[in-house]
Amino acid sequence: MPIHPKEPDPTGPATDGHPGPGAAAGGPAPPEDEYTAELRELEDRWRRALADLDNLRKRHVRELERERQAERSRTAAAFLPVLDNLELALTHAGADPSAIVEGVQAVRDQAVNVLELLGYPRHAETGVAFDPARHEVIGVVQDPDASPGTVVDVLRPGYGDGDRQLRPAAVTVAKRE
Repeated sequence: MPIHPKEPDPTGPATDGHPGPGAAAGGPAPPEDEYTAELRELEDRWRRALADLDNLRKRHVRELERERQAERSRTAAAFLPVLDNLELALTHAGADPSAIVEGVQAVRDQAVNVLELLGYPRHAETGVAFDPARHEVIGVVQDPDASPGTVVDVLRPGYGDGDRQLRPAAVTVAKRE
């Protein structure tokens, strides 16, 4: 509905100099200054950055879990041939005992190879100097043929090196004089 020039604007000042019913008591609102506009823009950018960071965290958690599952699958798949050969050895359990022993040794060698491919080499050396980072002393023996402080016997082999060690080798060490 158009406003006639003779009719006063209900939102603007009246013709008598007094503000109309829709006008603010202090006059028109001052224009938004540049600092307020910049503050709003920065606040908006900050909220968007927080949302982006939250989305990034969620995506990282999903990707990390997906990688863990994939690595578990690859590791399990590496051991499947070992299990297949153990089952094959068990099916031939009634055969020649020496063939069974050879088969079990071959399966053990295959399992050791899988661990080495996964980054965990086997350590079962004798005659080497005792290293507390790689060896766990189970016993100390008097051995005139071995130098003091050297590994005489490996009771349980160790796997891995340094901070990627699955377990230390359980050994007996020659006694120091």
